[in-house]
Amino acid sequence: MTGNSLARPIGHRPARQFADAPVIRRLAAMFAVLFLVLVSGLPATAQQKAAPAFETKAAQAYLIEASTGTILLSKNPTKALAPASLAKMMTLEVVFDALKRGEVSLDTIYKVSEHAWRTGGAPSRTSTMFAALNSLVRVEDLLKGVAVQMANDGCIVLAEGMAGSEEKFAERMNARAAAIGLTDTHFANPTGLPDPANRTSVKDMVTLARYLKTAYPDYYRLLSLPDFEWNKIYQRNRNPMLAAGIGADGLATGFAEGEGFSILTSAEQNGRRLFLVMGGLATDKDRREEAVRLLKWGFENFEMRTLFKAGETIGQASVYGGDRGKVDLVAAAPVEIYVPVTNPERLSARIVYRWPLDAPVSQGQDVGTLRITAGDRLLREVPLKTAAAVGPGTLRQKATDALIELLFFWL
Repeated sequence: MTGNSLARPIGHRPARQFADAPVIRRLAAMFAVLFLVLVSGLPATAQQKAAPAFETKAAQAYLIEASTGTILLSKNPTKALAPASLAKMMTLEVVFDALKRGEVSLDTIYKVSEHAWRTGGAPSRTSTMFAALNSLVRVEDLLKGVAVQMANDGCIVLAEGMAGSEEKFAERMNARAAAIGLTDTHFANPTGLPDPANRTSVKDMVTLARYLKTAYPDYYRLLSLPDFEWNKIYQRNRNPMLAAGIGADGLATGFAEGEGFSILTSAEQNGRRLFLVMGGLATDKDRREEAVRLLKWGFENFEMRTLFKAGETIGQASVYGGDRGKVDLVAAAPVEIYVPVTNPERLSARIVYRWPLDAPVSQGQDVGTLRITAGDRLLREVPLKTAAAVGPGTLRQKATDALIELLFFWL
């Protein structure tokens, strides 16, 4: 018995990581076979070492496959990033959510205030839809101005119309960001215009873009409109990816003084969709070329593998005080992941849950996560559920479990 064990309180069950040995062995075997099959067709020199890691000029980059959430590239994913115009995607989300709930309609009309006109309109010399001072504009047209032209005046008019001020609207943006699961993000205004309180990360921006596509498929199409005319001024979509010929949506581009150029984009080819965010690029040219290069790399160098079928046993969790000591863990959907076509890295998996589960346990109860990694890089996390119910055990079973737990924590 060690000194540390004396300090451990009896009955305290901290969250623990449990690596299920059969899962590790199964994945190792599966990918050892896959690795050998893929490498066997390569020249001998290529078989001696894995392909070099993909390099990008971006200071921050995050690329995922949409259907599985597989992380294909991750570089400084949670490092603070000034969102600039990428913040407008959160503004759109707040409005899309309000439309979905019936708070506003596409025909709702808002007035262009002097603040909106001076701060984001023609006098501002920033991205604008040229909404005239004191004019009345429908929500649908404001959305098109924001989606196509990254219109600052459109953002401010929406914010003032829906919340009374930019500050109050930013509160709604932050509440929605938290609800979606953005953990590195805070907004001070709806435009992304310079403010030290504006911050995000490339990982959060991918999460937001993926949510927009899933939750609002009809409104999401606005982001791919090629052009929009307002106040007799015609403007093409400001996002260069639409003309890149790789199936890209528009989404957003940004620039922040001292941080460089950024982009949020998505593309689909042959039923496979990728989401990409980059920041910290030196020029607009670098931004476009790197975005095209990363998306092409993602489409051309990965293929999908199914690790487990839906409902197939992945591992087991220990149960305390139940009529049986273990319960099978399964995933509700097939566990699929994208792996490199050539020279794949060895994968490993770990089941993480709070040990042990306390009986009674319901069938289908969310209890843990399957974490799939390649080296030290996380590729995917999959929620795990219980495959069956576990009822309360007998007094003898509970006493036995209590003794086992006591011995575990004191030995």
